[in-house]
Amino acid sequence: MLELRNVVKSYEGKPLLTDISFTVAEGETICLLGASGSGKSTILRMIAGLDFPDRGAILLNNLDLAQTPPHLRDFGLVFQDYGLFPHLNVFDNIAFGLRMRQSSARFISRGNANEEIKQRVTSLLEQVNLSGFDSRKVTDLSGGEQQRVALARALAPSPRLLMFDEPLGALDRSLKEDLLNEIRSILHQTKIPAIYVTHDQEEAFAIADRILVLHEGTIIRDAAPQEIWRDPKFAAVAKLLGIGNIIEAEVLEMQKEEGRKQNVKTQFGIFAVECPHSHQIGERVSLLVQQPPSPSGEGRGGEVLEEIQLTVEDVLFKQDQFQVKARGVVLTGEAVSKGGIVIHMKDAPKVGDVITVQVQVKCLS
Repeated sequence: MLELRNVVKSYEGKPLLTDISFTVAEGETICLLGASGSGKSTILRMIAGLDFPDRGAILLNNLDLAQTPPHLRDFGLVFQDYGLFPHLNVFDNIAFGLRMRQSSARFISRGNANEEIKQRVTSLLEQVNLSGFDSRKVTDLSGGEQQRVALARALAPSPRLLMFDEPLGALDRSLKEDLLNEIRSILHQTKIPAIYVTHDQEEAFAIADRILVLHEGTIIRDAAPQEIWRDPKFAAVAKLLGIGNIIEAEVLEMQKEEGRKQNVKTQFGIFAVECPHSHQIGERVSLLVQQPPSPSGEGRGGEVLEEIQLTVEDVLFKQDQFQVKARGVVLTGEAVSKGGIVIHMKDAPKVGDVITVQVQVKCLS
């Protein structure tokens, strides 16, 4: 098991990562999800031994890796820009790591090293759907084919950990989906633990057993994809993952007889929101506004739904539904605050229409 324990890292004298702690179990795929510049790639570099933490420890099976050079860690790394050797063909790119370790019995037996390398490369080419490509120049391949070669090269030495640094960022949507499915399938087959870095929430939900959301140098959410989608807990998590709409509200009063419910004022009206946090009257809070998964009168967690009125500003067709951008109707003669929300509807309303929709409202940190 890989473990990061209280890792701290600064960049140019400014804090970049603070108290980063997490584990990766055998056969598990975790996703580090965060905005550009949040320190995701720096975490990978430290795990690979290409950079070093200011404080904290990185351990593999309870052994500190601080004194272990990169080439002895047995970790595979797949980059967005492929990192292939342009002067070598497909076969030689994949075989590179194996040939570098011919002296190690863990990978290749000395007596028939070349034959074992050939068998291993042939098997990997089949696994990444590139059978027959062994003699092709990598410079003649498409982006998706080059990334498959990079994946096969990382898999070749049977690494103890695989790391992916935005591997699909340069590919078009359809190719990205195909390759993502292949990577997920290979990881399930090989049971190699993996860390997948991305800023794309669709990739994260598609491939991860657990998602770790990195925000302002700290992991603020660590849970299974379905759990995070059901309860993001933090406004930063909901924004990054595109979960519902985030709106601002003002706390008006606490409803003592209703337990933790509090009345909050928004551009869409006044809601009685159940909230586990302690807020003061007049405090500004963030709310998550979501449409229910089904029109049953209850939210995702059994919450009673609210009805709000919206003025339609824009309508965009999205495959089997319409994406509607709308604002709250003016309340009690006051101007509506800036911003609106996005909802999805089966039938398209007209711009300017006033519509009534059901939403679930939840308080976030």
